[in-house]
Amino acid sequence: MLWVLSSVALLTACDKESRSVEPAADIVIVSARIWTGDPDQPRATALAIRGEQIIAVGDNELVDNLIGPDTELIDSPAGLVVPGFIDSHVHMMSSGFELSSVQLRDAKTATEFAGRIADFANSMQPGDWLLGGTWDHQNWGGKLPHRDWIDTLTPDTPVFVSRLDGHMALANSLALKLAGIDKDTADVEGGEITRDEDGNPTGLLKDNAMNAVFEVIPAPSEKQQDQALQQAMDYLAAKGVTTVHDMGTDFGSLAIYRRAHINDALRTRIYSVVPIESWQQLADEVAVSGRGDQWLRIGGLKGFMDGSLGSHTAAFFEPFTDTPDDRGFFITEPENVEQWAVAADKAGLQLIIHAIGDRANAVLLDIFDSVEKQNGERDRRARIEHAQHLRPEEITRIANHGIIPSMQPYHAIDDGRWAESVIGHDRARTTYAFRSLLDAGALLAFGSDWSVAPADPLAGIHAATTRQTLDGANPKGWIPGQKISVEQALTAYTRNGAYASFEENDKGSLTAGKLADVVLLDRDITAIPLEQITETRVERTIIGGKTVYERSQGKVP
Repeated sequence: MLWVLSSVALLTACDKESRSVEPAADIVIVSARIWTGDPDQPRATALAIRGEQIIAVGDNELVDNLIGPDTELIDSPAGLVVPGFIDSHVHMMSSGFELSSVQLRDAKTATEFAGRIADFANSMQPGDWLLGGTWDHQNWGGKLPHRDWIDTLTPDTPVFVSRLDGHMALANSLALKLAGIDKDTADVEGGEITRDEDGNPTGLLKDNAMNAVFEVIPAPSEKQQDQALQQAMDYLAAKGVTTVHDMGTDFGSLAIYRRAHINDALRTRIYSVVPIESWQQLADEVAVSGRGDQWLRIGGLKGFMDGSLGSHTAAFFEPFTDTPDDRGFFITEPENVEQWAVAADKAGLQLIIHAIGDRANAVLLDIFDSVEKQNGERDRRARIEHAQHLRPEEITRIANHGIIPSMQPYHAIDDGRWAESVIGHDRARTTYAFRSLLDAGALLAFGSDWSVAPADPLAGIHAATTRQTLDGANPKGWIPGQKISVEQALTAYTRNGAYASFEENDKGSLTAGKLADVVLLDRDITAIPLEQITETRVERTIIGGKTVYERSQGKVP
C-alpha cells in the first residue's frame, strides 16, 4: 500500500482513531490508473482533494475514511489520471482573439485563402480591422500570398493576417496605406518589407517590419479583452491545460490578467512573461509587490534572437538550401540581448529567449555564458524558447549548463513536411532534437506556441513520440531517432513545466500538499498504441479542486 502525508493529519494503518476524525475530502477518485509524475510514487489508484490541495495519493483503502456524505466520488477504472498539463509557451491574448477571427490555417488553395478573408470581411463593419488567420503557404505549394489576392475583395476593410508562426503577415493595400508603407519606405533592422520587381510592397511584412502596422491597429476595448481571455481559458480547459507560460510579451496582457484576477475570473494559472527590454520595470514591480501568487505570477523576460524557419528569418551559420544567398538574420542585435540579459539576471529575473536557427542558438549560449561569468553561479533556469535547430556541440552545452530547452513538439510534425527542402538533411538530424537533448541530460519543457500550433498537449505528446508529419509522408517518423517515450513527453508537459517557472513545489505532479490541478483522460495513453493518442479525449479538468471542464456536459470547443 502507498501512504502519503495529508496536509491535515498523518494517516497510518494502525491509527484508526485519527483516521476516523479526518475531515472529509471534497473530491475522491478511486479505482483509477493514476500517473502521478512523482518519481517517488509514480503510480497510484486513488486520490483525494480538499479545497485547493491534494491531500492523499495512494490506493482505495487509503482514501476510504476521507469519503463523506458531501464528497464527490469519481470511479475511474478505464482512463488515466494525470497532473494538469502545463503549456510552457503560448500567446494567450492573441490566441483568444483569433478564436473568433478568420480561420486560415487549413486553407488548401490561394483561392480558398482569399475567399475566407472576403467572407469574413463581409460580416464586419467597414473600417474594422481583420486580424489573425494563421495561414500556411505550404498548404498550396509554398507560393507566398500577395496583397493583390485580397485587395479587390476587401476595399473597406484593413487586413493584416499573420502566417502561423507569427513572424510574417500579409497586409492589404488599405492596411499598408494606414501604416504609411509604400515604395519609398525604408526597410527596418531585424525585419523585411517584401517587394516586387518594381520595388512596390507585396503586402508581406516580416518580423520588425510588422511593427508599423501594429502601431496603427486600434486597441480592443476592455470588454473585448475580457471576452478574448475567457475564450482562451475555455479552450485551454477543454484541452486539459491548467497552467500556461504566456509569451504575450507586453504589460498590457499582464494588466488584463490582473483585472481578471481581481474579479476572481481567472480559470487558468498564468506565468506572464514581459519583454526583456522592459527588465527594469519588471524588476521594480517584483521589488515592490513580489512575484505574484499561485494564479498569476511574474518574473520572466522574453527576448528574441531571430525569426522563424518558415519565414526564412531564422539565423543560420550556413545558407538556406533553397535560397543560397540567405542565412536569415537577428531580430535583435546580440549586443543588445547580452546587455539586457546581464542586467536582468543581476536583478534576479528569469531569461526566456527565443532562438530558432543554429547560429541564433550558439550566440545565445555565448550570451548565457557571459551572464554567468559576470553575475556568478545561481539557480537561474535560463530558457531557450524553441531551441529548434541545434548543432551537436550546442546540445552538449545546453545540458552541461542546465539551460532549459522550452520546445514545441507539434512544430516537428508540421515543419517536418518541408524543413529539409529549406535546410537539407544534415541539419535536419538535430532539428527538434528531443532524444539527443534528453540523452545529453537536458530537462525538456514542452508547450505549443499557441496559436502557432494548437494548445493540445495530447497532440504534442503524439508528435513527440511518433514524429509522424501532418502530410502522412513519414509514417515511421521524421528523423525517427529523435522520438521519445510517452512518459518522457508527459513529464515535459507537467513536472518539467513547473520547474521551468520555479513552481515545482506547487504543481507538476500529483503529490499530497500540491495544488489540485488534475486531468482525467478517457484512456491510458501509456498503454495504448501511439496512433491512438490523438483519439484520446479529456473527460474532466480540475484546477484548484474545482472542475472547470467536463466533457459529459458537451463543452467541447
